[in-house]
Amino acid sequence: MNRITHFEFATTDLEKTAQFYRDAFGWEIKKWDGPVDYWLITTGDPNQPGLAGGGLMPSDETFTGTINTIQVDDIDAAIAKVQECGAEIIFPKDAIPGVGYQAYFRDPTGIIVGIHQTDPNAGMASTD
Repeated sequence: MNRITHFEFATTDLEKTAQFYRDAFGWEIKKWDGPVDYWLITTGDPNQPGLAGGGLMPSDETFTGTINTIQVDDIDAAIAKVQECGAEIIFPKDAIPGVGYQAYFRDPTGIIVGIHQTDPNAGMASTD
């Protein structure tokens, strides 16, 4: 069964949002050292119940509010399945170097959801 494994808050002010969640809940939030403006959130011990990790990303006309990401074994098959079930792909499969592949869809009721396939070789010239 595929589970929600990651959350994202899309915001117009990354610094202010990060500071709020640090102060209010004691979360660790730091800028990702990757090719896009993205901040990693650690909410606590990954061995405890609940989601231990998430991220902050800039909001725009597509990405607003909270977005949950579902872990899948095969992102291409998941994309095909959600489309078959009536979803619209709003951000196609893209490699996150050294992490995996990510895509986003809008379900038939308008909810935006991410799908992620872990692959440490993602973004490497010989694998894409």
